[in-house]
Amino acid sequence: MARAIWNGYINFGLVSVPVGLFSATEEHELDFHQFQRGTSDRIRYKRVNERTGREVDYDKIVKGHDLGGGKYVIVEQDELADIAPGRSRSLEISQFVDLDEIDPIYYQKSYYLGPSDKENASAYALLRDALAKANRAGIASFVMRSKEYLACIRADDKVLVLETMYFADEIRDPVEVIGSLPAKSSGGKQLSMAVDLIEAMSGPWRPVDYKDSYTERVKKLVDTKRKGKEVVFNEEEPEATPVTDLVSALRASVEAARARRQGGSAAKKTTAKKTTGKKAAGKRTADKKAAAKKTTAKKAATKRPAKKTAAKKKAA
Repeated sequence: MARAIWNGYINFGLVSVPVGLFSATEEHELDFHQFQRGTSDRIRYKRVNERTGREVDYDKIVKGHDLGGGKYVIVEQDELADIAPGRSRSLEISQFVDLDEIDPIYYQKSYYLGPSDKENASAYALLRDALAKANRAGIASFVMRSKEYLACIRADDKVLVLETMYFADEIRDPVEVIGSLPAKSSGGKQLSMAVDLIEAMSGPWRPVDYKDSYTERVKKLVDTKRKGKEVVFNEEEPEATPVTDLVSALRASVEAARARRQGGSAAKKTTAKKTTGKKAAGKRTADKKAAAKKTTAKKAATKRPAKKTAAKKKAA
């Protein structure tokens, strides 16, 4: 069992539920160290005083906020710790909202919330089940590692999930980031075919269907180089579809997607037919065995009176 990275209480109304916070995700990328090319010399990073060139111990480092013009406000670590909000280890739910109303862009990172002890497990289960039934999420704030977080607490099957969230002023305006964006499409045939393509490529959400193919390729690259073999790359970069070819590209894509879907359906039907055939064959075999048993039973019943007759003759 993993160790909780934060412990505290979910508070809503006059109810307090002791919980522990656990990481819900883990990344599986390969770790790389840095080396100077052509050597086996590792590259190390050090905290160095830019004026003296000497390395500085971590406990002698303070933080400074840049005011511009070479001026800074120096802040000590203890001063930051003193003003850290919410020292009471509290996940204070201020409001419950409809889960479907939250734009996923606000979600930052997922964590599991677990009951801290068996004694209060029933209160935990009550909150989880009530959230699930109402399709609501609790909006809360809490402090972890000297930082205040906005959080969404929601039910997911047997567990409560906490999503750390961005504050509204942390979400960037897309127009300011990207610049001008295209106006609404003119619709017509292109839009209709684009919708057809989306429908043809639609299906249920199955997370297990998706794999990190890039990490697998990186592993293969490392293994190939370890064996001293040559690394060959043959994948071409995609090119933008010309506007003049957009309709024909959409049409071909729709046809290909429908063919793949029909192929999958045909394979399922074939499997279903085979299964049905096996069941039918099994049933016929079972019927034959049953019929054979009945025949045997009839023969045995016919023979029994004959034995009794023979016994009577002997007695006479």
